[in-house]
Amino acid sequence: MAKEIAVKIKLQAPGGQATPAPPIGPALGQNGVNIGQFVSQFNERTKDLNGTTVPVVISVFADKSFTFEVKSPPAAVLLKQAAEVAKGSGVPNKEKVGTVTAEQVRKIAQTKFNDLNAYDLDQAEKIIRGTARSMGVDVID
Repeated sequence: MAKEIAVKIKLQAPGGQATPAPPIGPALGQNGVNIGQFVSQFNERTKDLNGTTVPVVISVFADKSFTFEVKSPPAAVLLKQAAEVAKGSGVPNKEKVGTVTAEQVRKIAQTKFNDLNAYDLDQAEKIIRGTARSMGVDVID
């Protein structure tokens, strides 16, 4: 018989560099999860992401054991890395903060494809282009 899931926790943490500090510690502690065990397993599984923020969904079972699934990094984080900017524009329709190429957008769409609501890569690419537009990042064809 399958274990009963008590709660699902959604967090964002730096890949390979998670610590028991907030937001991870308090979220897991209040549900009785062994924080040190989660942090070590998470850091081991995401060591190749080297500080990139990644979403993680943690399923905590009734017996306080857990499993977790690491998602792909948010599109905005990947776009900021590709454009080499610190943050998006506060006024994206007037102030542009950087540029990315169509090839970079395609790579980001391939990375995010499983987590996007798209049937094919062209539609995923349109989603990434929309995120870039809302951040003030121009896409050069």
